[in-house]
Amino acid sequence: MSQRVWLYILTITIGLWVSSTGAGGIFSDGTAELPVNLWCWGLFTGIFVIADRKERIEMITVVALATPIELFFSEVWLIYEYQRDFMPLFVPAGHYFLFDLGRRGTSLIREKLAIYALLPFFPFVAYGVYTGEDTSGLFLLILVLAFTKWGPQPRLYAVMVWAALAMEIWGTFLGNWAWSAEVPWTGLTAWNPPLLVGTFYCFGDLLVNLCVNKFNLEESY
Repeated sequence: MSQRVWLYILTITIGLWVSSTGAGGIFSDGTAELPVNLWCWGLFTGIFVIADRKERIEMITVVALATPIELFFSEVWLIYEYQRDFMPLFVPAGHYFLFDLGRRGTSLIREKLAIYALLPFFPFVAYGVYTGEDTSGLFLLILVLAFTKWGPQPRLYAVMVWAALAMEIWGTFLGNWAWSAEVPWTGLTAWNPPLLVGTFYCFGDLLVNLCVNKFNLEESY
């Protein structure tokens, strides 16, 4: 794996731990997010400086889309709640790290096999629906299957489902955020985290792809 991939993995893994625990009590609860904010936005800025034009557009687009979506999900829809109530400042930058991590991970899978990477989710979705503990999983599975079958970047969606789930399991384990057992406005239920939480990330990646392509198309005229 490339140095960038390791940098993203370590940033997400250690950053969430520092934010949740204050680096094991080194930082107070009120300042625990500060070093993570500084590191993530410093890293984001460093990548932006050396990036080419296309990647810079992607970075800006991810942050521009992720920020209002996060605020809507956590402050309006209330499908999850952050440890200290409001979205940490490092979260939008973290979305780009996960997006780029997933994109770099697409080299590990062939495009025609992308949809088969989703097969292990089927029995767990069925179990969640049967027990009534995660009925939202069925709808999320249908969406991610559609993204992977007909979307412009099937390998990215297949990888993101797994990458996002790994990050979400770590984040919820540490207590950085918690998902509601009942999905507001829908009558559906969800695990903490939802099994196919990566579907939300796939949707965001699809929006980023469409926005960047539209911007590049307009610039070419």
